[in-house]
Amino acid sequence: MNTHTQQTPGLKERDLVREKEPHLYGVIFCNDDFTTMPFVVSVLKLVFHKNEQEAQALMMQVHKAGSALVGTYTYDVAVTKRDKAIRMAREEGFPLRIEVRQM
Repeated sequence: MNTHTQQTPGLKERDLVREKEPHLYGVIFCNDDFTTMPFVVSVLKLVFHKNEQEAQALMMQVHKAGSALVGTYTYDVAVTKRDKAIRMAREEGFPLRIEVRQM
């Protein structure tokens, strides 16, 4: 948290301006038995802007560990990315589950 004062004579402690950092939210992919690995990789590349190696590694983590944190964003960005990825999955008939959790 940053605290700064304006250069004003007579400034009192209660006049301090506090700038709050926005809360961050993690986007978590959850494993299922139906969503294909290539589809997960494509979503990670298209929606989350991962390169091929990052997308493959994250997909394998989801597959082996059951879930993986794929990115950390402000709330609005995290929800927008989750919703877009889920919409893509539903259009292809996949039950991909993605969670947004406060970090």
